[in-house]
Amino acid sequence: MLLAIPFPDISPELFAIDIGNFRFALRWYALAYIVGFLAGWWLIMAAMKRPALWPGGQAPMAPGAVESLLTWVILGTILGGRLGFVLFYQPGYYLSYPAEILRVWEGGMSFHGGLAGVVLAGFIWARRNGVPALQLGDAMAMVAPIGIGLGRLSNFINAELWGRPTEVPWGVIFPGPAAQTCPWDWPHAVCARHPTQLYEAALEGLLLGAVVLWLAWRRGGLRRPGLLTGAFIGGYGLARFIVEFWREADAQFITPDNPMGHVLSLGPVGLSMGQLLSLPMIAVGLYLIWRAPRTAPA
Repeated sequence: MLLAIPFPDISPELFAIDIGNFRFALRWYALAYIVGFLAGWWLIMAAMKRPALWPGGQAPMAPGAVESLLTWVILGTILGGRLGFVLFYQPGYYLSYPAEILRVWEGGMSFHGGLAGVVLAGFIWARRNGVPALQLGDAMAMVAPIGIGLGRLSNFINAELWGRPTEVPWGVIFPGPAAQTCPWDWPHAVCARHPTQLYEAALEGLLLGAVVLWLAWRRGGLRRPGLLTGAFIGGYGLARFIVEFWREADAQFITPDNPMGHVLSLGPVGLSMGQLLSLPMIAVGLYLIWRAPRTAPA
């Protein structure tokens, strides 16, 4: 007998309003973005009001400038996340149907692409406003795990990005034919899977967020430019690399000859697309931590 957790009866939509043929729905995923952006905006503003947290006792920008930064971050997240999904995961499909690239409301966002978009948007904003890029990166690294953790919880509610089949007692029976398609020799009538969305919410959101906030507010991390940026980038890369061992690969990478969906084979083992994209993050994170000043200036 399979011991598993039935998927909770939670609608992906928080609420919906039908007006004629038009339907407006607020989805949990969209709410995660909204709450993440607002919480990040509030936390960065609070840090800017504490000059003692920063090098030389001077915050890198005025608290009021955070509102302008937020606009750039939102655009970078959406555009980068969508283009990253198109280029990294389904380039062939979108080359055939380019008009669908703009249909972001249908889903399909890449974290690695979103991160690249935010980094580019933040760098341009910093140059335009005379803000030290690494200090701005530290400020954004301090709040990014909030949105990531909420986003992963939303992935769980949406019953997407689940893990591989498992018989562990905390496996979840996700709905849908894709989630219920298990290997031919699966010994049970239903298929339970690792809730990798919750694994990522715990590691990339809760744990990583606790570490960067502790560094920022308790250990003088913001006075060492690049430290928090490195801790976040490297920490996310490591967490994602680990969880990928239990996460189901994207369908376009799975074939009869490649049931694990590896994009790079290394003898008897292989790497998924998520792991391949995470390796540079780990390397960059370690470099930034090594490059950061060893001690925080008084």
